Amino acid sequence: MTQRKSFFAALVLASVSFFGSAIAGDAPAASGAVVTSGDRIAVRHETLRLANGFEVILVEDHRLPLVAFNLWVHAGPRNEAKGQTGFAHLFEHLMFAGSKHIPRGEADKIIDAAGGTDSNGSTNFDRTNYYFTLPSNQLELGLWIKADMLGYMIDQVDAVALANQQDVVRNERRQSVENRPYGIVEEALYQALFPQDHPYRAVVMGSHADIQSIKLADVKALPRPITVPTTQHWCWRGTFAVTRPSVWCRSTLVL
Repeated sequence: MTQRKSFFAALVLASVSFFGSAIAGDAPAASGAVVTSGDRIAVRHETLRLANGFEVILVEDHRLPLVAFNLWVHAGPRNEAKGQTGFAHLFEHLMFAGSKHIPRGEADKIIDAAGGTDSNGSTNFDRTNYYFTLPSNQLELGLWIKADMLGYMIDQVDAVALANQQDVVRNERRQSVENRPYGIVEEALYQALFPQDHPYRAVVMGSHADIQSIKLADVKALPRPITVPTTQHWCWRGTFAVTRPSVWCRSTLVL
């Protein structure tokens, strides 16, 4: 953790100690979400399904004055068209390239300034996820940041952002695959295991040629499984009263 993030973390914890119940609400400070009974483990949660099919999973857990946001999209490289390997991973990067109300490069700065951590994403064959953690008194900020990305990123992305992220993703392939000892073994293994045109044949990272061939028009016309609300689940876990995000989500997440 950087010194700046350590400072923010200390500042947040000090604020929570001072304001106490204003952040945690009426729930007990040490109330967790995990329930055990014999050899059974369960997590207390509520599921909110919006009219457009978007699903929010709310896990109220008061052990720490934080809220972790984790958005899962049930789509990935398995949904890529032929000749477009690496598209899902590239799109993950583009989600951080700016939206209508958050200029390019500003989302992470906003999260850092609010005392947040762990802002990132990941892609695998069947899913893509985006996550960050904020102090619990910044709950509405987290909702606003992600709602703006979901609602407006596809309209705001431009050729400059695409070209920049194509370079970033190709350098990531060089670093994590080509320049790593035995890094290309996984790619060779998938090509040996799966037949031509199988969605798991190419590695998630994709090929240089395919990544570079993706046009802005391809991004704008991205396949529906990656963008529609019914493929998306957003989990919130931390210190909040479930009734508050329920109201905010219904009024904000209109995709």
